[in-house]
Amino acid sequence: MPPGMAVTATERELVAGWRELLERHARVTGAVERALQSEHGLGVTEFEVLEWLAIAADDKDQRRMLELAEAVHLSQSALSRLISRLEAEGLVERTICQTDRRGIYTELTEAGRTRYEEARPTQRRVLAEMLA
Repeated sequence: MPPGMAVTATERELVAGWRELLERHARVTGAVERALQSEHGLGVTEFEVLEWLAIAADDKDQRRMLELAEAVHLSQSALSRLISRLEAEGLVERTICQTDRRGIYTELTEAGRTRYEEARPTQRRVLAEMLA
C-alpha cells in the first residue's frame, strides 16, 4: 500500500458496515423482485410506483411525476419510461394538471389498484422473511 494510504480500524469498520448494508439490500431486493415478478409480473420499482400511487395523500390515487420520481429514487426520464410500461399495461394513466399545464400527474387505474392489492401481501411476506 502506498505511503499515506494506511487504513485505520475505524475506516475498515466503516467500509465493512457499508458492504454489509449493500449485501443485505441486494439480497432483500433480489428476493422481493423474484417473488413479485413470478407471482404478479411486477418488478420492485413498478410495485413501489403502484404503492406510492395507492397511498397518495390526496386520496385520488395520483401524484406529480416529479414527486413520484423522488419517492422511488429514479431520474425523471427513467420514471417516464417505467410509467410508459405501466400505462401500456393499463395500470396507470398520465394526466395534465388543470391549474398548471406544465405539471403531469400519474394516476392509478382500477386495474393498477387491483394488481397492487394482489401483490402487496407477496411483497410484505418476502420482507418479513428476509428482514426477520
